[in-house]
Amino acid sequence: MSQTLPAGLTATSVVAASSANLGPGFDSLGLALSLYDEIAVETTESGLNVEVEGEGAGHVPLDSTHLVVRAIKHGMRAVGSTVAGLNVYCRNRIPQSRGLGSSAAAVVGGLAAVNGLVAQAGMKPMSEAELIQRASEFEGHPDNAAAAVLGGGVVSWTSAGATGPRYAAAPLQIHPDIHLFPAIPEQRSLTAETRVLLPRSVSHGDARFNLSRAALLVVALTERPDLLMEATEDLLHQPYRAIAMRASAEYLLLLRRCGVAAVLSGAGPAVIGLSTQRELPAEALEFGAANGFTVSEMSVGDGVRWTFPNKREVPPGVQVGS
Repeated sequence: MSQTLPAGLTATSVVAASSANLGPGFDSLGLALSLYDEIAVETTESGLNVEVEGEGAGHVPLDSTHLVVRAIKHGMRAVGSTVAGLNVYCRNRIPQSRGLGSSAAAVVGGLAAVNGLVAQAGMKPMSEAELIQRASEFEGHPDNAAAAVLGGGVVSWTSAGATGPRYAAAPLQIHPDIHLFPAIPEQRSLTAETRVLLPRSVSHGDARFNLSRAALLVVALTERPDLLMEATEDLLHQPYRAIAMRASAEYLLLLRRCGVAAVLSGAGPAVIGLSTQRELPAEALEFGAANGFTVSEMSVGDGVRWTFPNKREVPPGVQVGS
């Protein structure tokens, strides 16, 4: 039986944007970015109230179909609890539909807020592994979700389980000399729309190429950033998606010609450059400004954090109040 949480409990979560694929690591490699959404929830006697500030305000639904609300309900079922009513407040900074993991952040943030609520009721919060599993169930692959949960870089994978796919991830310690330069366009894109552009099958040669580059990318990200240019080459998804985001594809090629290891961020249209240089070449900055890209430098993001009143900030999976 589910335990109904009392009204008046509050909890917050802070969750990072993320970049997935990173070129050859299709649906497996991910990286958290230092751009964060914030979520605050409160249990009430009845009803549902949703408020959104920042990205998505005025466009996303403010009812039970809101992604954070759906994630909260999913998390409640997972831990065996329920609520009579909820107030949900979202302060969004992660651009939506750009390939920066906004949906994964919404889900992970909602699940982490559940941890803050149930911890106050003496119940066991979800562990990091459970957060990755529950969040990945929304998207069908764990790259963005795992990066949002763990922070830093991740290698994630999917395996068959008795009741459905099992999602897991291992952290990567990103080399300190690597600087991240996301370039975010005004254009929006949905992963579902660009995924249909991908072929149903690829050649053995292309698969072998990407396997070698994905393995090399792990080395480049953690130990040998001088290998980033070769390590970020891809044949499985970026060439096929280029037709749907020509400015992003052109910018990616320009950055690479300038010596910056650039890739599509997730399914795009954002582009992210990885470089040991502290700034981008002037030519790249000029192209970005002329073509509607907001270009900035970010650091590697932290894992999701959740809090509740009178308690210190708590990382995922840590039981408190017991």
